[in-house]
Amino acid sequence: VQLQASGGGLVQAGGSLRLSCAASGRIFSINIMGWYRQAPGKQRELVARITNGGSTNYADSVKGRFTISRDNAKNTVYLQMDSLKPEDTAVYYCNAEAQAMSISPSRNYWGQGTQVTVSS
Repeated sequence: VQLQASGGGLVQAGGSLRLSCAASGRIFSINIMGWYRQAPGKQRELVARITNGGSTNYADSVKGRFTISRDNAKNTVYLQMDSLKPEDTAVYYCNAEAQAMSISPSRNYWGQGTQVTVSS
């Protein structure tokens, strides 16, 4: 399973960005897809995640501003980020809990990361 993220960039505070992450390769099933972020000098943290049934979880810091969604037919997860703040600046990583084959155990896969920079 390979994850390809896109959509990062530079935006002013209060602006919006939309991240996308497409899973490809040998995929039997994808349970949870999500986004994590890592700012300089900080640990990687969960931003949001969504199950294949549509249940979502958000970090408190992004609730009401970010929206996660997914297209199961396309094995793609999206993160709509509105009202961006300078403290949202980080490298954003796509994550998927997936099975490559029916006999494979579920495991975590990571994308390459995409930089989001919010200027004040």
